Amino acid sequence: MGTRKTPEQLADEERRYRLARGAQTPEEFAQLVDDPNQGIRAAAAHNPDADAQALAHFATDRFWGVRIEVAHHPNATRDVVLSLLEVDPRKRGVVHHAARERLIAEGIVFGADGLPVLG
Repeated sequence: MGTRKTPEQLADEERRYRLARGAQTPEEFAQLVDDPNQGIRAAAAHNPDADAQALAHFATDRFWGVRIEVAHHPNATRDVVLSLLEVDPRKRGVVHHAARERLIAEGIVFGADGLPVLG
C-alpha cells in the first residue's frame, strides 16, 4: 500500500485539478503540461478552452489517457490528430483507434494499411 497524502498535498492536488478544469490562457495550460499527475493533465486536455497549441503539447504525453482526450477534443487540429496515429501496426492501441475514428468522421479515408490516404 502506498503512503497517504498529507492534507497539504491533497489541497494542492485539488487546486491543480481546479486549474486544469478552468484554465483559459496559454500560460495556464503551459504549467499543466508537465504536471506529475496524469489525471490532471487529462483534465486539462479535456478542458473545452484548450487551444490547438495546448493540445499539441498534450498530444505528446506519454500516457494514453491524456492523448485520448486530445483525439476527442474539437479544438485539436487535423495535424495534431494525425500525429496520434501509429505507423507500426503492432503499436496501435486505443489512441490510434480514437484518432482514426475522429478522422473517419471528418471524411478522411483509410487504406488497407490502417493509415490515412491523403492527397
